[in-house]
Amino acid sequence: MLNENARRNLEQFLAARRESNRVEPLTPDASTREYFRIAWRDRTAIACVYPEPFLPEEQTYLDATNLFLAGNLPVAEVYEFDGALGVIVQEDFGDVVLRAVLEKAESEKRSDLLNEAIKIIARIQAATSKAFELNSIASRLKFDEEKLLWELNFFKQHYFETFKKQPLAENDSLALNGEFTELARELGARAEVLCHRDFHAANLMIDRENRLRIIDHQDARIGAASYDLVSLLLDRVTDAPDADWLAEKIRLFLSERENPGFGKISSEDFLYEFRLQTVQRCLKAVGTFSFQSANRGRIYFIPFVAPALRIVLEACERLKRFPVLRRIIGEQLL
Repeated sequence: MLNENARRNLEQFLAARRESNRVEPLTPDASTREYFRIAWRDRTAIACVYPEPFLPEEQTYLDATNLFLAGNLPVAEVYEFDGALGVIVQEDFGDVVLRAVLEKAESEKRSDLLNEAIKIIARIQAATSKAFELNSIASRLKFDEEKLLWELNFFKQHYFETFKKQPLAENDSLALNGEFTELARELGARAEVLCHRDFHAANLMIDRENRLRIIDHQDARIGAASYDLVSLLLDRVTDAPDADWLAEKIRLFLSERENPGFGKISSEDFLYEFRLQTVQRCLKAVGTFSFQSANRGRIYFIPFVAPALRIVLEACERLKRFPVLRRIIGEQLL
């Protein structure tokens, strides 16, 4: 159901600029923001309406957009904004979401599109120095131990308590805390590059010129080199990908990542990090799926829960680590 306050704020914004008040509501995924397609000057545009007013200098979407554009990354141009009304008007990419295309594409086309997306991840990481140069908000946020641990605890709370309604026994919960702290500390120490933070096929679009474009980048921050790649390849899958296919995509990423001048990463070390990040990122995703389905009625997330847990279990087994987590997830998948 649309937030009527959002629509009123948008209509007030448009009236002040003598623009048409005919708007088309759009459906966000797991967002608290409202989106509309509007007539804007001699074109259409997308209006994003936030639930609260914002200060432009503290607004993460505006800041991240400025950073990404400075890094020559394919994000939407911002046309105008009004912090008091919580409105941002931006470039309209159309309606073609990459996830929908991948679901219907033949194997070769699907591979080409994913490869293009992987190359964009390397370009995002190439903008790391630009993030610090601009003193962007993203450069001051990090997937450190505290943030990663918060996400893991979000999974524990909302999967077991909110979604399954089966809280963990106290001894299991405490043992899992220890493994989560170990995981978060190790990954936090690897947080060195700019990440989109939610880089998956539902946050990539194909515009009217068939170019791949990035959306939903307001949560960009510094993280591990594997973070966005794990998100792209393993988020919202219904079957665990083939190991050879994953290895091919990792090789492509490592090759592309050399081009911006980062230097070579050991493939063995990166694979180890990729598996660690798989555990953390997929558990974080399960927490989100659980929360969204149980608290917001978005039950279309439910089919992704079990596959994500299987991917976590396989990663733990390959790492030969986290025995408590392995046992608990194994019990959940029985």
